[in-house]
Amino acid sequence: MAAYDKLVERFKKLHRLNHLSALATWDQAAMMPSGSNQARSEALAEMSTLTHELLTASEVGDWIEVAREESLDDLQKASLREMERQFEQTSVMPADLVKAKSLAASGCEHAWRSQRPENDWQGFSKNLEKVLKLTREEASIRSESSGVSPYDAMLELYEPGVNCQQLDTLFGDVKQWLPDYVQQATERHQSSHYEMPEGPFATDNLKALGQEVMTLLGFDFNRGRLDVSAHPFCGGVSEDVRITTRYRDNDFIESLMGVVHETGHARYEQNRPAETLGLPVSNGRSMGIHEGQSLFFEMQIGRSREFLALIRPLLLKHLTGGEELPAYQLNNLETIYRRVQPGFIRVEADEVTYPAHIILRYEIEKALISGDMTVSDLPDTWHEKMQQYLNLSTEGNYKDGCMQDIHWPLGAFGYFPSYTLGAMYAAQLFATIQNTIPDVHAKISSGELSVIFDWLKDNIWSQGSRYSTSELITRATGEDLNASFFKEHLKARYLTD
Repeated sequence: MAAYDKLVERFKKLHRLNHLSALATWDQAAMMPSGSNQARSEALAEMSTLTHELLTASEVGDWIEVAREESLDDLQKASLREMERQFEQTSVMPADLVKAKSLAASGCEHAWRSQRPENDWQGFSKNLEKVLKLTREEASIRSESSGVSPYDAMLELYEPGVNCQQLDTLFGDVKQWLPDYVQQATERHQSSHYEMPEGPFATDNLKALGQEVMTLLGFDFNRGRLDVSAHPFCGGVSEDVRITTRYRDNDFIESLMGVVHETGHARYEQNRPAETLGLPVSNGRSMGIHEGQSLFFEMQIGRSREFLALIRPLLLKHLTGGEELPAYQLNNLETIYRRVQPGFIRVEADEVTYPAHIILRYEIEKALISGDMTVSDLPDTWHEKMQQYLNLSTEGNYKDGCMQDIHWPLGAFGYFPSYTLGAMYAAQLFATIQNTIPDVHAKISSGELSVIFDWLKDNIWSQGSRYSTSELITRATGEDLNASFFKEHLKARYLTD
């Protein structure tokens, strides 16, 4: 058997094991009884150790060396490149550190679910210190192996080819124009009049609404499902995608837009290239590209007037029993969906203020990984940056401040920049689609969404990781990432009559 074929066999075996881990992780967040967490954490840590050993076995490195000399087509060469990248990223990590971090992250995240509502910073910070200590060890090992800074080494796990220098330039530019955009858009919001739809909204109705909107967006329920968790996410695997949201009886927008966002992730997963499924080359290119799909769904489509007109009958069907109420008139809904108002919670933030939430987290996690900040510094630094960027105080309010996200409890340092990169990719993709399909807005209004999704499938989803991020976005749009599309999108939607 050729060395490349042996690699294919090994990576498909890893994919099947990761399938089980993904479903166990989803169950841990959505269905598992609380008292089972320790046993589940140990099982997941054991699985992470097993997959680590299978991926970093000496024969895998030998097969890669031999496969480089074999006669491979272009897709197989790209596949081998991604196998080697994954092998190198994994093999530098000691198995005992992989297991220790998995256990610490599971324990921290599980405790966070109850500590956050109780504003229990003291309890949470002790667990986070353990996760951060292990993450710093990981970052140091990866840094020494790759020759880049510790934070750049962590960033590479989520955004291959992107580094702090690039992000500092991108985000530095955003920080120049964003404050003025926030001020202008906030003033426009304050002068607008609207009526909020009144609850209570039954959870069953909110779920039914979400599922019908997911169907409209093309989600395949034969290979996925919708559930509830403390923090919305998309998990599972391409063949069995699990998304979650959370419900509040006084607000249907949060749960619905959470569903729309996660459906964007899910459509990407469900449409990865079938011929290489189970291999790294079939994976989403980067988390920025992945978040670009979810933000394309949530922001570019989901908050458009045309989409609101399309789903308005569904809102009436599930939330008012079909009764026409003033709060559900299209103009009123559009005003609500285009509100710009600085707030504490990232996942509830509007498009204009959202980048400030991400830049804040990016600057903090860089400092945490470098050692310039400690966990004990986190509340005060968060408070200072929230005042600086959004003129809000989080003093003493840990649950709506530095405890609000799941990423750091899980040890996912380096992930946050992906959100604003994703918003930039989404704006650039939609601008290209508008040029390619001039009547795209009319198609959204009429529910002809498949033409949009077919374009995304052809240009992004079905490409997996065949190309670098830069090459993928250039092939799709004609140029590398250009943040001006995002800036112009915000201006057109929020600052132009």
